[in-house]
Amino acid sequence: MKVNTQSVNFTADTTLLDFIQKRMDKLDMFYDKIIQSDVYLKVENTSDKENKIFEAKVSVPGDSFVVKKQCKTFEEGADAAIASLGRQIKKRKEKLRSHS
Repeated sequence: MKVNTQSVNFTADTTLLDFIQKRMDKLDMFYDKIIQSDVYLKVENTSDKENKIFEAKVSVPGDSFVVKKQCKTFEEGADAAIASLGRQIKKRKEKLRSHS
């Protein structure tokens, strides 16, 4: 799956991008008809330790899922957001299966 990653207010290094790509590829195990995925990495200018925002948008036929997590690190945010996306995709797949 191709992941479009945009970093706002900073430049993301390749290790972070590779990490996100690997984690997003795991969503293919749940649902193989994912059309597109967009990831937005943002850093807020606050004194708060949890100033990293990981936002992911995954498009599937007929629907799209958006998850936004704020954590101390982008890796932590990616894990939490992708786990949440996995649950949403599974739920949608179950719904589709029960209707047909």
